[in-house]
Amino acid sequence: MTRTLPIMMPTLLSYYSEDTGAGSPLLLLHGFTGSSDNWAELTPRLSHRFRVIRVDLPGHGRTAAPADHARGTVPAVAADLATLLAERNATPAHILGYSMGARLALGIALGHPHVVRSLILESGSPGLATAAERAARRTADEALAERIERNGIVAFVDEWERLPLWESQRNLPEATRRRLRERRLRCDPAGLAASLRQMGTGAQPSFWDDLGRLQAPTLLITGALDARFCAIAAAMRAQNPALQNQVVAGAGHAPHLEQPAAWLELVERWLKVES
Repeated sequence: MTRTLPIMMPTLLSYYSEDTGAGSPLLLLHGFTGSSDNWAELTPRLSHRFRVIRVDLPGHGRTAAPADHARGTVPAVAADLATLLAERNATPAHILGYSMGARLALGIALGHPHVVRSLILESGSPGLATAAERAARRTADEALAERIERNGIVAFVDEWERLPLWESQRNLPEATRRRLRERRLRCDPAGLAASLRQMGTGAQPSFWDDLGRLQAPTLLITGALDARFCAIAAAMRAQNPALQNQVVAGAGHAPHLEQPAAWLELVERWLKVES
Protein backbone atom coordinates (compact mmCIF):
# COMPACT_ATOMS: atom_id res chain seq x y z
CA MET A 1 0.00 0.00 0.00
CA THR A 2 1.24 3.49 -0.82
CA ARG A 3 0.44 6.38 1.50
CA THR A 4 0.96 9.89 0.11
CA LEU A 5 1.13 12.65 2.70
CA PRO A 6 2.44 16.18 3.04
CA ILE A 7 4.45 16.29 6.27
CA MET A 8 4.08 19.55 8.22
CA MET A 9 7.14 20.25 10.34
CA PRO A 10 6.88 22.48 13.45
CA THR A 11 8.38 25.38 11.50
CA LEU A 12 5.61 25.08 8.86
CA LEU A 13 7.93 23.82 6.12
CA SER A 14 5.88 21.19 4.29
CA TYR A 15 7.57 18.12 2.80
CA TYR A 16 5.84 15.99 0.19
CA SER A 17 6.53 12.29 0.74
CA GLU A 18 5.38 8.84 -0.30
CA ASP A 19 5.45 5.87 2.08
CA THR A 20 5.30 2.42 0.46
CA GLY A 21 5.64 -1.15 1.68
CA ALA A 22 6.48 -2.64 5.07
CA GLY A 23 9.57 -3.74 6.96
CA SER A 24 12.66 -1.84 8.01
CA PRO A 25 12.33 1.82 6.98
CA LEU A 26 14.40 3.01 4.02
CA LEU A 27 14.54 6.75 3.31
CA LEU A 28 15.42 7.70 -0.29
CA LEU A 29 16.85 11.17 -1.00
CA HIS A 30 17.14 12.39 -4.60
CA GLY A 31 19.70 14.66 -6.22
CA PHE A 32 19.56 18.20 -7.60
CA THR A 33 16.86 18.60 -10.31
CA GLY A 34 15.23 15.39 -9.04
CA SER A 35 12.26 14.47 -6.89
CA SER A 36 10.73 11.43 -5.24
CA ASP A 37 9.61 10.42 -8.75
CA ASN A 38 13.21 9.58 -9.65
CA TRP A 39 12.94 6.48 -7.45
CA ALA A 40 9.59 5.38 -8.92
CA GLU A 41 10.99 2.59 -11.11
CA LEU A 42 13.09 1.16 -8.26
CA THR A 43 10.56 1.42 -5.42
CA PRO A 44 8.44 -1.66 -6.31
CA ARG A 45 11.47 -3.95 -5.97
CA LEU A 46 12.68 -2.32 -2.75
CA SER A 47 9.24 -2.16 -1.13
CA HIS A 48 8.91 -5.95 -1.24
CA ARG A 49 11.13 -6.09 1.85
CA PHE A 50 11.35 -2.52 3.12
CA ARG A 51 9.16 0.38 4.07
CA VAL A 52 10.29 2.87 1.44
CA ILE A 53 9.90 6.57 2.27
CA ARG A 54 10.54 8.95 -0.64
CA VAL A 55 10.73 12.69 0.01
CA ASP A 56 10.76 15.74 -2.25
CA LEU A 57 13.54 17.96 -0.93
CA PRO A 58 13.06 21.76 -0.65
CA GLY A 59 12.75 23.47 -4.03
CA HIS A 60 12.09 20.16 -5.79
CA GLY A 61 8.96 18.31 -6.83
CA ARG A 62 6.03 19.16 -4.59
CA THR A 63 8.08 20.65 -1.74
CA ALA A 64 8.46 24.41 -2.01
CA ALA A 65 11.70 26.15 -1.12
CA PRO A 66 11.39 28.02 2.17
CA ALA A 67 11.39 31.82 2.04
CA ASP A 68 13.75 31.84 5.02
CA HIS A 69 17.20 30.99 3.65
CA ALA A 70 18.27 29.36 6.91
CA ARG A 71 15.37 26.88 6.74
CA GLY A 72 16.65 25.34 3.52
CA THR A 73 20.24 24.62 4.55
CA VAL A 74 21.69 21.13 4.91
CA PRO A 75 21.71 21.22 8.75
CA ALA A 76 18.12 22.53 8.90
CA VAL A 77 16.76 20.01 6.38
CA ALA A 78 18.69 17.21 8.08
CA ALA A 79 16.98 18.14 11.35
CA ASP A 80 13.59 18.21 9.61
CA LEU A 81 14.07 14.75 8.15
CA ALA A 82 15.22 13.34 11.47
CA THR A 83 11.96 14.69 12.92
CA LEU A 84 9.97 13.30 9.99
CA LEU A 85 11.36 9.82 10.60
CA ALA A 86 10.64 10.03 14.32
CA GLU A 87 7.07 11.22 13.74
CA ARG A 88 6.54 8.34 11.31
CA ASN A 89 7.83 5.77 13.83
CA ALA A 90 10.47 5.00 11.21
CA THR A 91 13.65 5.03 13.27
CA PRO A 92 16.28 3.85 13.03
CA ALA A 93 16.13 3.99 9.24
CA HIS A 94 18.41 3.02 6.43
CA ILE A 95 19.10 6.23 4.51
CA LEU A 96 20.09 6.18 0.85
CA GLY A 97 21.03 9.46 -0.77
CA TYR A 98 22.14 10.28 -4.30
CA SER A 99 24.48 13.22 -5.05
CA MET A 100 22.88 16.22 -3.27
CA GLY A 101 20.78 13.70 -1.35
CA ALA A 102 23.95 11.87 -0.31
CA ARG A 103 25.41 15.07 1.16
CA LEU A 104 22.17 15.53 3.08
CA ALA A 105 22.12 11.88 4.21
CA LEU A 106 25.63 12.32 5.60
CA GLY A 107 24.43 15.42 7.45
CA ILE A 108 21.60 13.42 9.02
CA ALA A 109 23.93 10.62 10.11
CA LEU A 110 26.43 13.03 11.67
CA GLY A 111 23.92 15.35 13.29
CA HIS A 112 21.21 12.86 14.27
CA PRO A 113 22.88 9.43 14.55
CA HIS A 114 20.03 8.00 16.64
CA VAL A 115 17.68 7.96 13.61
CA VAL A 116 20.10 6.11 11.29
CA ARG A 117 20.52 2.34 11.02
CA SER A 118 22.82 2.38 8.00
CA LEU A 119 23.87 4.76 5.26
CA ILE A 120 24.23 4.38 1.50
CA LEU A 121 25.88 7.33 -0.25
CA GLU A 122 25.67 7.19 -4.05
CA SER A 123 27.98 9.63 -5.81
CA GLY A 124 28.19 11.67 -2.64
CA SER A 125 30.76 13.86 -0.97
CA PRO A 126 31.38 15.49 2.42
CA GLY A 127 31.38 18.89 0.70
CA LEU A 128 34.39 21.11 0.02
CA ALA A 129 37.29 21.06 2.45
CA THR A 130 38.44 24.68 2.47
CA ALA A 131 36.75 28.04 2.91
CA ALA A 132 38.26 29.25 -0.36
CA GLU A 133 36.79 26.30 -2.28
CA ARG A 134 33.39 26.87 -0.70
CA ALA A 135 33.46 30.58 -1.52
CA ALA A 136 34.35 29.91 -5.14
CA ARG A 137 31.58 27.34 -5.43
CA ARG A 138 29.02 29.70 -3.89
CA THR A 139 29.96 32.28 -6.51
CA ALA A 140 29.50 29.73 -9.30
CA ASP A 141 26.21 28.49 -7.84
CA GLU A 142 24.90 32.04 -7.52
CA ALA A 143 25.72 32.68 -11.18
CA LEU A 144 23.89 29.49 -12.16
CA ALA A 145 20.91 30.39 -9.96
CA GLU A 146 20.68 33.78 -11.67
CA ARG A 147 20.77 32.15 -15.12
CA ILE A 148 17.99 29.76 -14.13
CA GLU A 149 15.83 32.67 -12.93
CA ARG A 150 16.64 34.79 -15.98
CA ASN A 151 16.51 32.22 -18.78
CA GLY A 152 13.92 29.71 -17.55
CA ILE A 153 13.80 25.97 -17.12
CA VAL A 154 14.24 24.86 -20.75
CA ALA A 155 17.46 26.83 -21.23
CA PHE A 156 18.77 25.57 -17.90
CA VAL A 157 18.01 21.91 -18.65
CA ASP A 158 19.71 22.26 -22.02
CA GLU A 159 22.79 23.67 -20.27
CA TRP A 160 22.65 21.09 -17.48
CA GLU A 161 22.44 18.13 -19.84
CA ARG A 162 25.54 19.30 -21.73
CA LEU A 163 27.74 18.97 -18.63
CA PRO A 164 30.55 16.38 -18.93
CA LEU A 165 29.19 14.82 -15.73
CA TRP A 166 26.34 13.33 -17.77
CA GLU A 167 28.41 12.07 -20.71
CA SER A 168 27.75 8.41 -19.86
CA GLN A 169 23.98 9.01 -19.87
CA ARG A 170 24.04 9.61 -23.61
CA ASN A 171 24.13 5.81 -23.93
CA LEU A 172 20.89 5.30 -22.02
CA PRO A 173 17.84 4.00 -23.88
CA GLU A 174 15.90 6.78 -25.57
CA ALA A 175 12.84 6.22 -23.37
CA THR A 176 14.95 6.57 -20.21
CA ARG A 177 16.61 9.76 -21.43
CA ARG A 178 13.25 11.22 -22.42
CA ARG A 179 11.73 10.41 -19.03
CA LEU A 180 14.69 11.96 -17.22
CA ARG A 181 14.47 15.14 -19.30
CA GLU A 182 10.72 15.41 -18.74
CA ARG A 183 11.27 15.19 -15.00
CA ARG A 184 13.93 17.88 -15.11
CA LEU A 185 11.65 20.13 -17.14
CA ARG A 186 8.97 19.87 -14.45
CA CYS A 187 11.29 21.58 -11.96
CA ASP A 188 10.40 25.04 -10.70
CA PRO A 189 13.16 27.53 -11.67
CA ALA A 190 12.73 29.50 -8.46
CA GLY A 191 12.95 26.30 -6.42
CA LEU A 192 16.17 25.17 -8.13
CA ALA A 193 17.73 28.60 -7.67
CA ALA A 194 16.85 28.56 -3.98
CA SER A 195 18.24 25.04 -3.60
CA LEU A 196 21.58 26.10 -5.08
CA ARG A 197 21.80 29.02 -2.68
CA GLN A 198 20.69 27.07 0.39
CA MET A 199 21.86 23.48 -0.14
CA GLY A 200 24.57 23.80 -2.78
CA THR A 201 27.98 22.26 -2.21
CA GLY A 202 29.47 25.67 -1.42
CA ALA A 203 26.70 26.54 1.02
CA GLN A 204 26.89 23.41 3.14
CA PRO A 205 29.42 22.95 5.95
CA SER A 206 32.34 20.68 5.20
CA PHE A 207 31.97 17.23 6.74
CA TRP A 208 35.49 16.04 5.91
CA ASP A 209 36.81 16.40 9.46
CA ASP A 210 33.72 14.65 10.83
CA LEU A 211 34.04 11.42 8.86
CA GLY A 212 36.05 9.75 11.60
CA ARG A 213 33.14 9.98 14.03
CA LEU A 214 30.56 8.57 11.61
CA GLN A 215 28.85 5.80 13.57
CA ALA A 216 26.46 4.29 11.02
CA PRO A 217 27.65 1.44 8.80
CA THR A 218 28.21 3.20 5.49
CA LEU A 219 28.39 2.05 1.89
CA LEU A 220 29.75 4.36 -0.80
CA ILE A 221 28.53 3.63 -4.34
CA THR A 222 30.22 5.21 -7.34
CA GLY A 223 30.18 4.66 -11.08
CA ALA A 224 33.39 3.46 -12.70
CA LEU A 225 33.06 6.15 -15.38
CA ASP A 226 32.82 8.93 -12.79
CA ALA A 227 36.51 9.45 -12.01
CA ARG A 228 35.95 12.50 -9.83
CA PHE A 229 33.57 10.81 -7.41
CA CYS A 230 35.57 7.58 -7.36
CA ALA A 231 38.49 9.73 -6.15
CA ILE A 232 36.25 11.40 -3.54
CA ALA A 233 35.14 7.98 -2.28
CA ALA A 234 38.77 6.88 -1.97
CA ALA A 235 39.59 10.05 -0.02
CA MET A 236 36.60 9.46 2.28
CA ARG A 237 37.82 5.94 3.03
CA ALA A 238 41.26 7.33 3.82
CA GLN A 239 39.57 9.47 6.48
CA ASN A 240 37.53 6.54 7.80
CA PRO A 241 38.66 3.05 6.72
CA ALA A 242 35.43 1.53 8.09
CA LEU A 243 33.54 2.97 5.13
CA GLN A 244 32.88 0.43 2.38
CA ASN A 245 32.97 1.27 -1.33
CA GLN A 246 31.48 -0.48 -4.33
CA VAL A 247 32.14 0.66 -7.90
CA VAL A 248 29.50 -0.03 -10.55
CA ALA A 249 30.92 -0.94 -13.96
CA GLY A 250 29.51 0.85 -16.99
CA ALA A 251 28.01 3.68 -14.93
CA GLY A 252 28.83 7.34 -14.47
CA HIS A 253 27.43 9.71 -11.85
CA ALA A 254 24.02 8.00 -11.55
CA PRO A 255 24.48 4.21 -11.19
CA HIS A 256 20.86 3.74 -10.06
CA LEU A 257 19.76 5.11 -13.44
CA GLU A 258 22.53 3.83 -15.71
CA GLN A 259 22.93 0.30 -14.30
CA PRO A 260 19.79 -0.30 -12.22
CA ALA A 261 20.12 -4.09 -11.98
CA ALA A 262 23.69 -3.93 -10.64
CA TRP A 263 22.71 -1.05 -8.34
CA LEU A 264 19.75 -2.97 -6.90
CA GLU A 265 21.92 -6.01 -6.29
CA LEU A 266 24.41 -3.93 -4.30
CA VAL A 267 21.74 -2.11 -2.32
CA GLU A 268 19.70 -5.21 -1.50
CA ARG A 269 22.79 -7.13 -0.43
CA TRP A 270 23.86 -4.27 1.85
CA LEU A 271 20.41 -3.84 3.38
CA LYS A 272 20.05 -7.57 4.00
CA VAL A 273 23.29 -7.58 6.01
CA GLU A 274 22.53 -4.35 7.91
CA SER A 275 18.84 -4.98 8.70
